[in-house]
Amino acid sequence: MNAVVLAILVMVTLSLMRVSVVFALIAAALVGGLYAGMPLGEILTAFNDGLGNGAKVAISYAVLGAFAVALSRSGITQLLSNKAIARLGLDDGIPNRQWIVFTLLGVLLAAAVSSQNLIPVHIAFIPVLVPPLLKLMNHLQLDRRAVACVITFGITAPYMLLPVGFGSIFLHDILLTNLNENGLDVTAGMVPMAMIVPIGGMALGLVVALLFSYRRKRDYQDIDLAHGDETPSQAAQHLKPWQMLVLAAALVGTVTVQLFTGSMVIGGLFGFALLSVSGVFRWHEQDDIFTEGMRMMALVGFIMISAAGFASVMQASGQVEALVTSSTEVIGDNKGLAALIMLLVGLFITMGIGSSFSTIPIIASLYVPLALNFGFSPMATIALVGAAAALGDAGSPASDSTLGPTAGLNADGQHDHIWDSVVPTFLHYNIPLVAFGWIAAMTL
Repeated sequence: MNAVVLAILVMVTLSLMRVSVVFALIAAALVGGLYAGMPLGEILTAFNDGLGNGAKVAISYAVLGAFAVALSRSGITQLLSNKAIARLGLDDGIPNRQWIVFTLLGVLLAAAVSSQNLIPVHIAFIPVLVPPLLKLMNHLQLDRRAVACVITFGITAPYMLLPVGFGSIFLHDILLTNLNENGLDVTAGMVPMAMIVPIGGMALGLVVALLFSYRRKRDYQDIDLAHGDETPSQAAQHLKPWQMLVLAAALVGTVTVQLFTGSMVIGGLFGFALLSVSGVFRWHEQDDIFTEGMRMMALVGFIMISAAGFASVMQASGQVEALVTSSTEVIGDNKGLAALIMLLVGLFITMGIGSSFSTIPIIASLYVPLALNFGFSPMATIALVGAAAALGDAGSPASDSTLGPTAGLNADGQHDHIWDSVVPTFLHYNIPLVAFGWIAAMTL
């Protein structure tokens, strides 16, 4: 068995057994490295060298978590949630529940899509937007697994299809560049066209998740988490109009500063500082609130850091190239089998690295010559490489496409990362992506 495959199986098995994802990643890196014949010292060196790659993202999410908790502590989120529940009459029965549910999901989908192109903040919007909506979701008895599927679709499908924002980086700067550098002759207009069929599979998965898999009601408890001397409910009772204006300015300012500086850290710090001087919470509480927010996002940060170390070990082992080479020996001259195996190998590689953006350079250098050798057309090759790189992004325990939704939906401790985010998105996106990626490869 290839060391990468073994490592991924170890990571996934431990995660499904509810072992900490951080522990699972470290254990999988050790198992994979040792199985590949690497000395223990070399494994640890590679792991440590890779840790820095995840540190920037980790601190960014920690600061955003602090800003999100400060917003919650101000009471504005509780106030808006209570008004929405009262206006919609959710405490007196839900006559139009289905309409309200799909409206809410549509808003979240629009926010997720916009975060990739219109306002390219990626998953930074989740810890700010989602926790305030949890009470509303609870009254709607909305299954949070459906919400996780909506958000994950919104932050993955656009960059694979729309050449704007992060999509421009993925489709043009990374995918197109690497394809042409490895011997393919394609234009910018061909790339999104080739990805339509694979993304169609993800869209079908989203429809199945919403209309069938997670359509039933699911009960959650209203948990009012205290941050400091008051609960959000108590703070909402004496929130002044001018403080609401400051809160709005903090939200707009955080996004503006982040876009202007290109730093989520600076944006989050600006928003937190503005809230600190607004009087929405006492000055002596700000240290505790900042610490609480960082603690809320700490798991996301540590998983991202550990995933970077794991990916470094897998790349240092040299087993990624060996996995592709050994797979070609099984294919023979069967074109259909070649497409399927390339997609499955891409799934294993991306689940380990946790990012389709980082997977493209590896996949393209190995797959383009292989696809040309089997006679795949340029459009089919684009679909193969793009889908193979994207596979696993949604279903990986270490991907920000699953960690982001979990960070927002688990703010009250009622949403499990593996079983409520990773497994649902894997089933509804990765399986259709394999099927429709194969169809695209065989028909384009």
